[in-house]
This record gives sequence, structure tokens and C-alpha cells, in this order.
Amino acid sequence: MTDWFERSFGSDYMIVYRHRNWEQAACEVQRMAGWLGLPVDAQVLDIGCGMGRHALALAELGFKVTGIDLSEALLHEAREHNREGQIELIQGDMRRLPFGAGRFRATLNLFTSFGYFQDEQDNLAVLKEIRRVLTDDGQYLIDFLNPVYIERHLVPHSKRVDEETGLHIDEFRMIEDGMVIKKIAIGLPGGDKRRYEERVRLYSLEWFKRMLKQAGLTLDRVYGDYDGCPYLETESKRMIMIGRLSL
Repeated sequence: MTDWFERSFGSDYMIVYRHRNWEQAACEVQRMAGWLGLPVDAQVLDIGCGMGRHALALAELGFKVTGIDLSEALLHEAREHNREGQIELIQGDMRRLPFGAGRFRATLNLFTSFGYFQDEQDNLAVLKEIRRVLTDDGQYLIDFLNPVYIERHLVPHSKRVDEETGLHIDEFRMIEDGMVIKKIAIGLPGGDKRRYEERVRLYSLEWFKRMLKQAGLTLDRVYGDYDGCPYLETESKRMIMIGRLSL
């Protein structure tokens, strides 16, 4: 049986998340790049790059960007936007990054592209791989959901219609066994529904502190949202973590 992320990140994913627009991605990237203070020609790796929104925005800022994702469908969409070859796109597993040690000045893991794996050691493996591919003066950025905020503001059910296709999208959310689970049904009225599931571990900031240290990484700063506001456990929507190698 395949894992949920091998089934869910296909063509329907691009419909379900059509509202994540490219202009917004460019604004987010500009702020985050400013936090890292990278030189213009820095080698940057976008882990879980999906359709390439953030990777292409990084390239427009002058960085040399590589994007990696497991989904061939999402990478195909990214290639459609990468006609001029601004970024390098590679299919691969974030637990086993296909790059040599010390290649990147920065790694970015954005929009909760973390905590997908049932086995905690697999999620720790991602952090160890981040450490391995960073240069000695490199930095990482992990943009993760704030589990406390999710638990307090979870919307159990929502539905909407995709204007472009007319498809009806129903999303059901729940928290079970330390994970936030989203069940998605998509289809035309009266027709068969295609069904998907997404699962993300509700890892706390304390978990990240422990596991980053175990992976050989420091945690220097935590922001609570893309505007750079301070992280507040009970109020922030995000945990945007920035750090570097433990030397």
C-alpha cells in the first residue's frame, strides 16, 4: 500500500490548492530571504518544492535554486513555469536527498512540507539530511504549522466550488494520534468523488528543539507568521524556524 503523500500530491492537489497564488509566494520569499541575509548568488535548495512557486520566486531574487519533490505531477507543473530553466528541478525523497555534502548555502522547507512520515525516525532523517547538504556557514528555514493554534482553531468541515472546473471540494479535518488529518473529496455534483487524505504530525517547538540538536543543527530564531512577527505559542499561526549547523 502506498503512503498518503504518494497518492494525494497529484493533479487534483493543484485544484484543491489553487488559492495559493504566485504573487503571495513572491512576497513570502522576499521576506524570508531577507531574514537569511544570503548573498545574491547563493545556492539554495527548496525541499518539497511542489509546483515551484517559491523556488521560482527565489530565482528571481538572484539565487541559484534547486527544487526537489517526490511528486512527478507537481514537478511537471513546475516545469511548465520553468520554461527558461531558471531553476533546477529534481524528483527525489527528502529523507535521502540526492546531493553531495555541503552543497547548499541555504535550505528551505515551506508551507508545512514536513512531518509527513508515520515513523518519527523518518522525520528526523529529513533534519539530518538538511544538516548534511548545508555548507559550514549555511542556514536552514523550516516553515511549519503551529500545533497549538491548529488544535484551538481547527475547522472540522468546509466546502467550496472550484470556479475553473466546477468541481465541488469537501474537506474534513480531525486530530488523531498526534496528527492533524484532512480527508478530501472532490468531484462533480451527482458524480463519483475522488478521495484523498493528508496527514501531518503535530510537532511542537520543543520537539523541534530536541530533534534539531540531535541532527546537528541549532535553532536561532522563530517567527510566528510570514510578516516576521514574534512566535507566540497560543496565538501564532506558524512556526517559522531559522538556524544553522552546530559546529
